[in-house]
Amino acid sequence: MDILKVLLTFLVGVLTGFLNVMAGGGSMLTLPLLTFLGLSIDVANGTNRISILIQNLAATYSFKKNKVHILKRSFILSIPATLGAICGTLVVVQINESLLKKIAAVLIILMGSFIVLKKDVWKKNQIATKKSNILSYLTFFFIGFYGGFLQAGVGFFFISALMFLEGFDIVKTNAAKVAIIAVYTIASLLIFAAHNQVDWKIGFVLAIGSAIGSSFGARYMVLNEIVWVKYLLFAAILFASLKMFFS
Repeated sequence: MDILKVLLTFLVGVLTGFLNVMAGGGSMLTLPLLTFLGLSIDVANGTNRISILIQNLAATYSFKKNKVHILKRSFILSIPATLGAICGTLVVVQINESLLKKIAAVLIILMGSFIVLKKDVWKKNQIATKKSNILSYLTFFFIGFYGGFLQAGVGFFFISALMFLEGFDIVKTNAAKVAIIAVYTIASLLIFAAHNQVDWKIGFVLAIGSAIGSSFGARYMVLNEIVWVKYLLFAAILFASLKMFFS
């Protein structure tokens, strides 16, 4: 890796780590930008999981250290999510690269539109309701499937499910979200690695930047004051996704 590529990868990691602490959406930038660095979309999809894993393991430890006790329920919910992620990853590693690039671009644009239109995911106060375990398990399986397939924007799905199906407040929601993602990402990363779809050097540089960005973002996690971030994120997503779709 040359110095410019290392620097750009690191900076992308810092930015996406910051965004993921705010609510999510970092992977919607990571995937297109990794392809701009020369990775194929399938390798970019796999490589991104290194950063996701390290970032969420660190966040899980941080929540535990701050006595947010949600690991037991998170582990239970991670079982259907991991089964879904395994299925999603097994599907995506078999898809033709050209087709995957177009699918990824479309999904990323759709998720980008969601974060602009769905204002509540950027705010701290939401009304939570409790529903059935069966519905939760099915929901987490399908969210896990999407996470294993692409990952981009999956945090928003988890936030909605954890608050409205599990009845968690915003703190427990974020704690459970990072723990569940950390668990299923292990399985997903192993599958990508087995199919030679991981660039470990770029992945670890991205992960270091992401860890720093997460730490910075955690200090400014006052979500009602950073709603403007979604518009900046959407503009970058739109540009990157259109370029990826037509390349």
